[in-house]
Amino acid sequence: MQLFENQQIHLYNSLSGKKEVFKPINEGHIGMYVCGPTVYSNVHLGNVRTFMSFDMIFRYLKHLGYKVRYVRNITDAGHLENDADVGEDKITKKARLEQIEPMEVVQRYTVDFHNILNTFNFLPPSIEPTATGHIIEQIELINTIIENGYAYVVNGSVYFDVHKFNETNDYGKLSKRKLDDLIHNTRALDGQSDKKNPQDFALWKKAEPQHIMRWPSPWSDGFPGWHLECTAMSTKYLGDRFDIHGGGMDLKFPHHECEIAQNEAAKGQSPVNYWMHANMLELNGQRMSKSTGNTINPEELLSGNNKFFSKAYAPSVIRFFIAQSSYRSVLDLTDDGLSASEKGFFRLMDAINLLNNLKASSSSSLNINNWKQKCYDAMNDDFNSPILIAHLFEGVKYINQIKEGSQTVTVADLQTLKDTLNTFAFDVLGLENVTKKETGTDKLTAAVDILIKLRQDARANKDFALSDKIRDELAGAGIVLKDGKEGTTFSVN
Repeated sequence: MQLFENQQIHLYNSLSGKKEVFKPINEGHIGMYVCGPTVYSNVHLGNVRTFMSFDMIFRYLKHLGYKVRYVRNITDAGHLENDADVGEDKITKKARLEQIEPMEVVQRYTVDFHNILNTFNFLPPSIEPTATGHIIEQIELINTIIENGYAYVVNGSVYFDVHKFNETNDYGKLSKRKLDDLIHNTRALDGQSDKKNPQDFALWKKAEPQHIMRWPSPWSDGFPGWHLECTAMSTKYLGDRFDIHGGGMDLKFPHHECEIAQNEAAKGQSPVNYWMHANMLELNGQRMSKSTGNTINPEELLSGNNKFFSKAYAPSVIRFFIAQSSYRSVLDLTDDGLSASEKGFFRLMDAINLLNNLKASSSSSLNINNWKQKCYDAMNDDFNSPILIAHLFEGVKYINQIKEGSQTVTVADLQTLKDTLNTFAFDVLGLENVTKKETGTDKLTAAVDILIKLRQDARANKDFALSDKIRDELAGAGIVLKDGKEGTTFSVN
């Protein structure tokens, strides 16, 4: 008997706006698609948070015994930003700025994407298709939509007719937007666009002479629309209707809304039973933005070489911090939050490592099986990782009580305690069993703290030459001191 037969999952479906009992289309099998990155720049932490949420979900479903086909694409076909009618696509623009070929851009940032995810201990997806590898499927899909009367061709480009589609379907049902409101809030066409209406979106764009990434099609040499790529790849590998489609909250409209419309126009049915969206990541209470400088990439956070955080943090500490918030909640990345998570993470690791030294008794004073089910109940409730972590720390309390002799546990219950903690900490949450000693953070922090104290004493004694010498020599070793209102902190370059 598989575990899933005894565990009933309730997940939040963005389409219905409520939690629903999860019932796979095919018993014991799950098809899950998550929108991957457009590989024109280094992956940012907001992306990492989204993919980490679905990595955790993938891990838990696998743990329950489901056979999961997890498809996460790579968008390597240049498309115009926000499906605009004019302008450069992201990949070609990057290639022009760096004076390299577009596919060099794709290769460079695909490798970066994989390296970052490997650093954070992600499981690879079952299939990782690329948009450029599925141009034929996309052209076939466009042909079907045209034949069904929901798209039109103008000057070599093909557009989805949103108004025609909405006559018999509900465009906006995922994002809870009405077409009338979209029309009211959209500026009038300026006469330069080939679209019938501003709400229509591109299925295929004719390439301008300078557009490098282009493919032959029945309508023109051009490139596919952004929304079309995911429809073609998800249905090829998961079927015309599959279980779960995930992505960031920012993709709900227009990207996922357009995916639904395309599939209904081509196949006559909605493609997905459960739509899931991970929420946004903020930095110090504000939205991450390159334009304001309020942004940080994963490598800067891991190295400590940044202006926001007092030190470097290990990948599993960051992963633990992210898991302490529901995937559907806005998460604020702060130094205090990461520091607290680091302490909690090492406390959990220390307790797990202590398990091997505990002695069993002939009887148990703890109800370990009841505690174990509470861990499952947390994950069964829309993958509620913060509640799961609270239960894991209840297990830490049990370990300390057993060690102190205030509670007893049998051999069987001790093994259950050990297996459950290991399963949820490592197999489900994806943490790695590292200690402060292995990360080196405790020794480095202690050494630098001593030098900071010596520098403070020097300044108090007006020995500014020694104070500056300590600061400068630490900087020469790649350790930057930062003086602030609450004292001196450091980062590692």
